[in-house]
Amino acid sequence: MGTIIEADDTYTRILGRWPIFYYGMGHMLNDITAACWFTYLLLFLTDIGLSPRNAAAVMLSGQVADGFATIFIGELIDRFGHFKIWHGAGSVLVAVSFSSVFGVCLPCKIFSSYSSTFETVSYSIFAAIFNLGWAATQVSHMSMVTCITLNSTSRVALASCRNAFTMIANLSLYAVALIVFSVIDGKTHTDVQNQYRWIAFLSIFIGCCFVSVFLLATKEPRLKVGVHGKVHARISWNYWFKRILYYQVALIYVITRLVLNVSQAYLAFFVINDLQMAQSAKALVPALIYICSFVVSLVLQEISWTGRMLKAYYSAGCMLWIFCGAVIFLLSANMSYVMYIVSVVIGIANALMTVTGVSMQNFLIGENLNGCAFVVGSLSFLDKISCGIALYVLQSNQNISSQLEGTQFAFTVTRYGLGVVPAICSLIGVIVTYTMDFQNLSNPSKSLRAPLLV
Repeated sequence: MGTIIEADDTYTRILGRWPIFYYGMGHMLNDITAACWFTYLLLFLTDIGLSPRNAAAVMLSGQVADGFATIFIGELIDRFGHFKIWHGAGSVLVAVSFSSVFGVCLPCKIFSSYSSTFETVSYSIFAAIFNLGWAATQVSHMSMVTCITLNSTSRVALASCRNAFTMIANLSLYAVALIVFSVIDGKTHTDVQNQYRWIAFLSIFIGCCFVSVFLLATKEPRLKVGVHGKVHARISWNYWFKRILYYQVALIYVITRLVLNVSQAYLAFFVINDLQMAQSAKALVPALIYICSFVVSLVLQEISWTGRMLKAYYSAGCMLWIFCGAVIFLLSANMSYVMYIVSVVIGIANALMTVTGVSMQNFLIGENLNGCAFVVGSLSFLDKISCGIALYVLQSNQNISSQLEGTQFAFTVTRYGLGVVPAICSLIGVIVTYTMDFQNLSNPSKSLRAPLLV
């Protein structure tokens, strides 16, 4: 790992389209299963009989397991490297365990126990296993960006391409869900399980196809080699904890994930229960969001980036979400068609916040490659724990407002989860972004203003 290689500009050149394209495929399995996880898990668990609080406990168990796994895995990757091995092993674990979450409760069947507590514990165990694999894939894939290239602009291109494939993953999920919900009528407990089991199986198949291409076409990056063959020593955690920018970027990343995950978790509830839209809307509305995000992500790949532009675009995304949050909070069932217009704006906002928010991590890391996995892992830890707690608190209070659902207008927990929480987080994001300084980085990129793709 410490071998010095010949000095060349391999890691500082602008990347071509194909390496960026192949890299973007690598998170497809994680993305399509995560889309299903945050969109349908709470809905699925409550549909099969779990209370909102128990369903939230299952979600929280997975988030906590994911959070702690990211720290541990990030440290191991920083020490030993082998990004693709971690990625492949995590993908296998995700594929094997995900169908068990959205399927028959195997422990319940084996032990012939279907009590609420036993079901909750069983689903929580599978949720934790799934998230362990998810964490291994996520940390290895995201930390690869800083080792594939030292060119800051190309790093934004990689993040943008990854986000574009995230949109493809989400669209694939909602296309599959729309077909399954149309073909299988979920009238009985068994029908509901069959619906989500088919969604899980098809999602895993699609994700595995893309991941296979990524593993075959992407080269294993060299962890310890920096600019012109320099060898870097492993960076201690204290180095990051002493940097103000680390805390600012961490807060931006957590805020971005809270906006995306909380809004996604309550979108299906909102369109069905609060707006009383057709069942197909719980697939059509999210699909519209991700179509818009996909288009914007492609456009963002062609922009020449500076630190100031990252801040401006992120703030723009936050402002759009504040507007959307206000509209959602005040939207009544007799104006449900407005949700399709709001979905377009949400899609644009999500793409702006995601691409620029993740790219801020790469600006923070710079050429400090032997600390990249810790940065990704620690920020992911904060993301998973905060999202888990937020969803648990909201979902635990779902029963309080359940009697209000189905009326023309009600201030339900769902409305707060989809409208108020993302809007408040976005407002904080604008404030934090304003205080950030990318001009005084220790290793500014000479090619920062170069075009993204050749």
